[in-house]
Amino acid sequence: METQYKIFSKPCEFQLGVVDPDKLPATGLPEVAFIGRSNVGKSSLINAILGRRVARTSGHPGHTRQLNFFLLDTQFYIVDMPGYGYAAAPKSEIARWRRLINNYLQNRASLRRLYILVDSRHGLKPSDIQMLELVAQYPVSTQIIFTKVDKVAKSHLIVLQEEVQKQLQRFPMCHPEIIAASSENRTGLEELRASIVGATGL
Repeated sequence: METQYKIFSKPCEFQLGVVDPDKLPATGLPEVAFIGRSNVGKSSLINAILGRRVARTSGHPGHTRQLNFFLLDTQFYIVDMPGYGYAAAPKSEIARWRRLINNYLQNRASLRRLYILVDSRHGLKPSDIQMLELVAQYPVSTQIIFTKVDKVAKSHLIVLQEEVQKQLQRFPMCHPEIIAASSENRTGLEELRASIVGATGL
């Protein structure tokens, strides 16, 4: 616990934002990436696990439009990826996001864990399944995080977890443990930090 706390309390700086897949940086360091439907609470959760505001948050879906790389204590990168499932975005923009995400997942040897965030109020949406099917094409270790669990009853969460675990059986790249988290009441943050430390090998 102490080791995890020290790592996440160390300096974390935004390094660069990438919109062109041909300009992905060769960092030489391990990375963990966060992706999910637009407005799932991705940037808020990243800020919560770091205990400070580094990722920009917005009430408007589709705010993150690039791969944002944050360097934590020169040890590993946290990557905030564009949200998906935002139908109001221009088709050309959606196509560009897809190319960027596909290229990143396909060619990123330094990616140690992809965290797919799912709103606990809604469970897996068709766009989440589509993302899982995409990731299944690549050798990427993946783990599901339920977000906003402070907004649902514990009984709902238990049923949801059972349902989603059944749905995940056809995706062997998924970690069997689902993390239930909230950036509001800090539920699951230590569990998520431990997962990141384990995935990056620190």
